[in-house]
Amino acid sequence: MTEERLQKWMARAGIGSRRACEEMIRARRISVNGHIASLGDRADPAVDQILLDGEPLRLPEAPVVVALHKPPGVLCTDRPHPGDRRPVARSLIGLEGRLFAVGRLDADSEGLVLYTNDGELAQRLAHPRYGHDKAYRVLVSGQPGEETLRRWQSGICLQDPPEEEVMTRPAQVLVLEPSPNGTWLQVTMREGRKRQIRRVALHLGYPVIRLIRERIGPISLGALQPGEWRLLTEQELSALQRLKRDQMA
Repeated sequence: MTEERLQKWMARAGIGSRRACEEMIRARRISVNGHIASLGDRADPAVDQILLDGEPLRLPEAPVVVALHKPPGVLCTDRPHPGDRRPVARSLIGLEGRLFAVGRLDADSEGLVLYTNDGELAQRLAHPRYGHDKAYRVLVSGQPGEETLRRWQSGICLQDPPEEEVMTRPAQVLVLEPSPNGTWLQVTMREGRKRQIRRVALHLGYPVIRLIRERIGPISLGALQPGEWRLLTEQELSALQRLKRDQMA
């Protein structure tokens, strides 16, 4: 290993995003070889003793990225509200260690969720400012016409707390096929406000019946069945690393 900025090593260790790690350094929670660290300090975990709140900081041996098909009725959060007995998605993955969810889904939705021990990668994949598109297969009630699809694609004004109106970014919305109880759409977008697809569809008068996320950036759900998971292939990991390098360039 070589010396690198502390916040980058911390993010790779799964402590949090790089920004969160910077805040820990500012809060004087990090020490290197017995000295309180400052922003800009560099270290090599192979030879330096790096402590967080007095406990050793250890890097994972290698980055781990898992693709999970989250079933409906399963929570992405690690800390359900008291009394909520619904299962959590992390419990479906048979691996030890801390894993961060990338691109969470609400409990009613299903499909692809990525988990990784690389906090920096999780941040870069999940944050809308990096522009990763996500593709969804969505069953809506009724049969939306061309004008409705045009409005959806152009952007819809939604009410976000606290009493703030926001315009959704342009999205790609295609009709896939009719269904006995509605219409299947493919929705591709580069942002993910809370329950955004459901809120937009309801606003337009076509409530969502079923929502399945099929892709995050270059990673697809593929043949995974609900509740199944797999480690990403070397080709998929390389694609993610290329995205990461391009964003840092």
